[in-house]
Amino acid sequence: MVRRSVGYSSLIAAAGLVLAATAIRSSELFADALVDGVQLQPLLTRGLVAAAVLAAATGAYLVVESVLAARLSNKRRTHDVRNVLRLGFGAVAAAGVAGVLTDQWLGVLFSLGVVGFAVTFALQQPLLSLVGWFYIVLKRPYSVGDRVEIANTRGDVIEVGFLTTTLWEVGGRLVTSGQPSGRVVTVPNAEVLSAQVVNDTTLFEFVWSEVSIQVAYETDLAFAREVMIETATDHLGEEMRRGIRAYRSELDRTAVELDVREGPTVNVVQQESWVELRLRFLSRSRQVTRNRNAIYERVLARFNEEPDRVKFPVSRNR
Repeated sequence: MVRRSVGYSSLIAAAGLVLAATAIRSSELFADALVDGVQLQPLLTRGLVAAAVLAAATGAYLVVESVLAARLSNKRRTHDVRNVLRLGFGAVAAAGVAGVLTDQWLGVLFSLGVVGFAVTFALQQPLLSLVGWFYIVLKRPYSVGDRVEIANTRGDVIEVGFLTTTLWEVGGRLVTSGQPSGRVVTVPNAEVLSAQVVNDTTLFEFVWSEVSIQVAYETDLAFAREVMIETATDHLGEEMRRGIRAYRSELDRTAVELDVREGPTVNVVQQESWVELRLRFLSRSRQVTRNRNAIYERVLARFNEEPDRVKFPVSRNR
C-alpha cells in the first residue's frame, strides 16, 4: 500500500509539473529572461516537462507493480514481473526525457539506433547477459528460491537481475558438504547461454542420493542389505513414498521409461579388497546431507551390533 500511495503521489506531482509548464509557457513570466544568451522560459518549461515524464513513469511503475504484486501470490513470478516492469518503464522514461529535452523525437530515435549499434560492439558481455535474462524469464531454467548449479557454482538463487544472478553459495571452496558456506556469488546471466545449468528443484524438490559403506567379503550381504533398507525406510518414512509418487508422475509426462521402486535400494559393487554397499534413496534436495549422515550413523550402529554377520575390511578400525 505504501508503494501504491507513493505512485499516486508521483502521478499527481507529474500532473502539477505539466500544469506549471503550461502556465509558464502561456504567460509572460520569464519571457524576456536570458541565461548565458539563452531564453529561460523554453528551458524552464522543458525541464518541468522532463521532470513530469520521470515522475509519471515512476508513479505508473509503482502503481502497476503494487497491483500485480497484490494479485500474484508466487514470489518468484512477482520478482520476474517487477524486473520486466523496471526495464519497460525505464526505457519509456529515458526515451521520453530525451525527446522532451531535444524536441526532436525522430532524431532521438535515430540516434538511439546508431548509439545502440555502436554499443553492441563495445558492451558485448553485458548485452549477452541481458539476453540471458530474457532467456531466464521466458524459458525459466531457474527462479528465485531454486537450488541450482551454474557452470562450477552451486547455490540457492537469491535474485535474478538484468545482468547477473545472485546465489547463496552451497558447498564450494570453504565447505566440503552440501551446506551453505555463507558466501554470496554473482554469476553473469550470459553463463546460462553457454554453460550447463543444473536445477535441483525445477520439477519437484526431491533428488536421488546414496550412502556408501565398505564391508569385508566375509559379510552376510543379504543381512547387510536388509539392515540398510530397513534403516533408510524407517528414517525417511512416508516422505520418500510421496517423493516416489511425484517422481513417477513427472516421468509419465516424458518419453523416459524407468523402473522406480517404492523404497530404498542397495547396489553391491565389488572392489579389490572389499565390497561396497551403496544405499540409494530419495530425499528433499536441501535435506540430502542431513539424511545421509543420519542413515549412515544408524546403519553403522546396527552393523556394530552384529560383529559375527558384518565384517569390515582389515585395515578399518571398528
